[in-house]
Amino acid sequence: MPESGADTSVASNRTSEIYNGEHVSQYDSIIVGAGHNGLVCATYLAKRGQSVLVLEASETSGGLAASREFHPGFQASVAHSISHFSEKVASDLKLSSFGFDSKSGAIETIGLGEDQQHVVVNGSSVTGAGGDDAATFAKYTQQMRRFSDVLKPFWTKTMPSIGGKSFSDITTFAQIGLKLRLIGKKDMQEFLRVASLPARDLMDENFNNDLIKTVLSWDGLVGARLAPRSPNGAILALLYRMSGASKGAHTIPAGGVAGLVAALTKAAKSAGVEIRNNAAVDRILIEGSETGLKTDGVQLVDGERLGADRVISAVDPKRTFLNMVGVEYLDIGFTNRIRRLRCDGYVAKLHLALKGEPKFAGLERADGRMIIAPNLDTMEFAYDNAKYGECPDKPVMEVLIPSMHDASLAPSGQHVLSAHVMYVPYSLKGGWTDAAREQMLQRSIDTLAQYAPEIREHILHSELLTPADLEQRYHVTGGHWHHAELAMDQMLMMRPTYEAAQYRTPLPGLFLCSAGCHPGGGLMGAAGHNAAREILR
Repeated sequence: MPESGADTSVASNRTSEIYNGEHVSQYDSIIVGAGHNGLVCATYLAKRGQSVLVLEASETSGGLAASREFHPGFQASVAHSISHFSEKVASDLKLSSFGFDSKSGAIETIGLGEDQQHVVVNGSSVTGAGGDDAATFAKYTQQMRRFSDVLKPFWTKTMPSIGGKSFSDITTFAQIGLKLRLIGKKDMQEFLRVASLPARDLMDENFNNDLIKTVLSWDGLVGARLAPRSPNGAILALLYRMSGASKGAHTIPAGGVAGLVAALTKAAKSAGVEIRNNAAVDRILIEGSETGLKTDGVQLVDGERLGADRVISAVDPKRTFLNMVGVEYLDIGFTNRIRRLRCDGYVAKLHLALKGEPKFAGLERADGRMIIAPNLDTMEFAYDNAKYGECPDKPVMEVLIPSMHDASLAPSGQHVLSAHVMYVPYSLKGGWTDAAREQMLQRSIDTLAQYAPEIREHILHSELLTPADLEQRYHVTGGHWHHAELAMDQMLMMRPTYEAAQYRTPLPGLFLCSAGCHPGGGLMGAAGHNAAREILR
């Protein structure tokens, strides 16, 4: 695949073949799911001359980044900011020509203090944390960015297979070793130590202020079943999120997250990709022959069959293999590993339609990314509640007012509040009844009111989407952001599992390109990029 991503030919037209006496449209590639990774993969393939069809079950493209009207005139998406979208993907697909600027719109991250003594992180500087912590923060940031730069090239590479002896495998292993060696022996030792630390240990080693500890831990923990004391990949996840142009700072570019989805959609269509919405795939067609099994296309829920030389799934691995393929086509050992993938989400999404601009005590304007988590113990206790199937007594959350950056999200003078509420279990004791959902909604609003006392007076409408709701609405197993837990045993050459960690699967003609692949979730696009490269090889 050309590194420039330049057009080398015009995507070919689809053909028609006879299947059981019926004419069936035939494509080079069919992609299941129009999330951002599916759109990225589709565009790369179409630019190389393939006829590509993207099938999306929902009315709109974008997956968890898709905007939807949750109250008349008020728009929101589950993903509400961008921190590490791939610079390479943006360049290759010329997304700037379609209105996306990955380097614009950086916002502050604010740790809200119960006493209005807030901590504000802005790039490489921090205020409100105290002199010693401010000095340490500069050194900490420099080191973490250095470690992130070591890993950055490998997020857009295919991880070597376990035991792989190909030239590509050996080269990638050598490059990883060389990148580590070049940072020097002392830093290399520190990198290897830090990578497996619980977030709590790293924060306690460096800082005294409770709020800066929660703020800096947040991006390694949000969206995962990990707590501050969990020793299973939070720091790697944090370094992963620091790999974009903004170095981990969150941005709301022109047009917001919807602007990224719009740019990806326009780029795909410009390259010749056909996108069909409201086209839910019932199953991936697997055909047998004298030489073995082969992927033959897909069948939609309405019975329509579509043929393809290959099918690329941008939906999560469990749904792909267990629901769409069927275990009868898979080895029992592989099936068991897929079943054991940890996919239960731990984040609920809160949306409020507000009749006016909310005022947070101690802030002139609430136009930053606000973290409500007084200390790491509060986060740990919320996690303890969730792991036993209970809602947190004291919710912790990330809050944005995206309408302050994109006025199109709400009627004039009104606003949208968007919050990720952490450690809300997918499987709640007693189930997610209307009463349980309402209780969690009110508990979340009560928490907001501690920092924005007049918030209830502004609320026109509210909704809370639990992980179970996210699963149903967005067709994501467990409602998990990352399609599979972003932890050490489910990362790199183990993501989602061996025999499927290089975007190929045990079934010829079936590939993966979702967040359940390397490198993982979040709005990055690397999984779509990497899958396309493997297909084009």
